[in-house]
Amino acid sequence: MDKSGVFVGATVGSISVFIIFTVLFIIPVESDETTIQMQNQIDKNELQIQNQIDAINNIILTESKTLSLIEIFEKSEPGVVRVNTQRNQTINDVGGVGSGFVFDKKGHIITNAHVIEDSTKTVVTFLDGRSYNAEIIGIDQYTDIGVIKVNADLKLLQPLTLGDSSNLQVGEPITAIGNPFGLSGSMTSGIISQMGRLLPSGSGYSIPDVIQTDAAINPGNSGGPLFDLEGRVVGINSQIYSRSGGSIGLSFAIPASVAIEVIEQLKTNGQVQRGWLGVAIQDVNKSLAESLQLGTPQGALINAVEPNSPAEKGGIKPGDVIVRFNAL
Repeated sequence: MDKSGVFVGATVGSISVFIIFTVLFIIPVESDETTIQMQNQIDKNELQIQNQIDAINNIILTESKTLSLIEIFEKSEPGVVRVNTQRNQTINDVGGVGSGFVFDKKGHIITNAHVIEDSTKTVVTFLDGRSYNAEIIGIDQYTDIGVIKVNADLKLLQPLTLGDSSNLQVGEPITAIGNPFGLSGSMTSGIISQMGRLLPSGSGYSIPDVIQTDAAINPGNSGGPLFDLEGRVVGINSQIYSRSGGSIGLSFAIPASVAIEVIEQLKTNGQVQRGWLGVAIQDVNKSLAESLQLGTPQGALINAVEPNSPAEKGGIKPGDVIVRFNAL
């Protein structure tokens, strides 16, 4: 039995004992009038008990936000879209297909950068089959996030809510909705397999804090939402690891905690502005620490410094070992 059940049982039990004690020892049975008064008191107490039970159940219902997969699908499917792209305006160009989701009532749609990159024509299709040409607002190769915009009927724009991906745990159930192989509105589910993965991106850099799942993600799912069981978007499905081209249970999603700042900058500026140091580094492990005559394995070894970079201007050179930053 869960805690709420114990609490309800204990409450009902204690009040029931009070009623029995009152009936047997406090209220004397002297006449029919007394009996009627006693029955009224019992009815009143029973009503109080039921009111307390209802109040407790309402609290439990309010605090429990977990949805069934059916509820998540029914609630979220209208906010998931299909993204079709065309890169070469030739008769042989069959185009590409991906997924996306509605971000706001202004028509912003979130997808993957690799879905819309170099697209000469981008079309967004909603649940009811209506399609709209989309404008590419901005892409960020470093996180594989893209923002497009459509001038669609407001009734079609059903924004999904971004959740907090920083609290996700390995083993936590998740679910994805997208368009694998162009099959619109397909739902799969699984668990968080691991957190904090580094995922190579098209920019040559790695995306940090990536979510690994075993949910079935296939070509066409890219850019679609990954949900927790409260129906919030905690990730943007991005890549799979596969030797066959199909899902083998290794899927990766950009976490919402990384995506939100990128999305806001793309909406505002069309690009993301980042700090840049201009170095290639390597963690100092035990063997490297011994060769460098360091007491303990710590810090980072500078392998390379880019010309005219902030690092070069600051006097950092290849072979330096950074063991403290800002006196920390």
